[in-house]
Amino acid sequence: MKKVYLETFGCQMNVSDSERISTTLEKDGYEMTPDESVADVVIFNTCSVREKAEHKLFTRVGRVRNSGRKKPVVGVMGCVAQLEGETLFQKVQGVDFVLGTRALGRVSHAVNETLGKKRKIVDVGEREDDYDWTVADTHRHSPYVAFVPIIEGCNKFCTYCIVPFSRGRERSFSAAKIVRQVSELKEKGVREVHLIGQNVNSYRPETAAGLEGFEGKSAFTKLLRAVAETGMERIKFTTSFPRDFRNDIVDAIEDHENLCNWVHLPVQSGSNNTLKRMKRGHTIEKYFEKIDRLRSSHRDIALTTDIIVGFPGETEADFRDTVKMVEYCGFDMAYIFKYSPRPGTPAFDMEDDVSPAEKTLRFLELERVQRATQNERIRRYLNKKVKVLVEGRSARNANGLSGHSTCHKVVNFEGSSELLGNVVDVEITDIKANSLFGRLA
Repeated sequence: MKKVYLETFGCQMNVSDSERISTTLEKDGYEMTPDESVADVVIFNTCSVREKAEHKLFTRVGRVRNSGRKKPVVGVMGCVAQLEGETLFQKVQGVDFVLGTRALGRVSHAVNETLGKKRKIVDVGEREDDYDWTVADTHRHSPYVAFVPIIEGCNKFCTYCIVPFSRGRERSFSAAKIVRQVSELKEKGVREVHLIGQNVNSYRPETAAGLEGFEGKSAFTKLLRAVAETGMERIKFTTSFPRDFRNDIVDAIEDHENLCNWVHLPVQSGSNNTLKRMKRGHTIEKYFEKIDRLRSSHRDIALTTDIIVGFPGETEADFRDTVKMVEYCGFDMAYIFKYSPRPGTPAFDMEDDVSPAEKTLRFLELERVQRATQNERIRRYLNKKVKVLVEGRSARNANGLSGHSTCHKVVNFEGSSELLGNVVDVEITDIKANSLFGRLA
């Protein structure tokens, strides 16, 4: 039996794709291995959102090819594969097959052809209509937490973003199938599901089957309520697009305790001038209205975001607006990035007129402001009890356990392995920058 090593870069959607890739390969007679050194086939499932991810791919392929052992077949899948296609064979020496984001179901064929006929394969075609989205229990990233894709692709075409080109147009999956999948996962003992997609709240299925009788102005809100009614213990969703984030989403969170109190709502900039150049489709005033609604909720909803500094044309005044925005919103966490041009995006043709040194200065200042806000926000958990899904043992403490709260905070505490997979109350006794520490209540 040929052995396959699979390594994943990037977002939750890529992790979810890798779960299906490994499920397919094992079903077709291959053995998945966590040990790269014994693999007959090495596959990299790639991300193209940031340039560093592509560089990591080039480095990893070179390391495999120069390992000194018998050379395995090397495949590249995911977003870089979709964008580069056949040109990857010239860019990266040692790649044997290239499969795009919608060719997951044909991975076994590519491996078979490459191993058997020793020829290079490239497939960036469309997904089969009857593609099986099932993930075997043994191939989920966690026995207690499951990713459930509800929409793939993106129609937004923000000027800096490559996703519409690497993932294609938005396609929403059947609500009835999603609800049935969540119910089946619950029966198997899964305690938490993440409804995932590039823009989950842009969800618009072709039919309303499965959504009849549920309240909400949008199909996404109706889906949230339908999934909540399955009785799944904890339900999270990411990522939300600000323009499509409606108040009825917050209404649903308030009405259903199992819809977790965490929202990831990428703002990208606090300047209307920059948001317009980014083609985000919302103003900062509209974004603040959504923040105000979230903050007014009787549930303590944790809020996280993404921010880009140094976008083409960003003036000092634009940056000051972003600093004010961070101070106003009080994010629990912000992922801050320095802008880097991505070939193929509209912004690539804009003048990258903010110097690397200035980008770094702005990054450091914004990080300092966000850190101060974050440190203040996280203190509200001190001496409070939070519900934690125990997901694994702590990497630093032999007696430690680790998991996530409903508000998606990492929580560490001491306890027995018998607690793995359970939801427990933890009293928070100490706080760090990005995590909480406590004891069993």
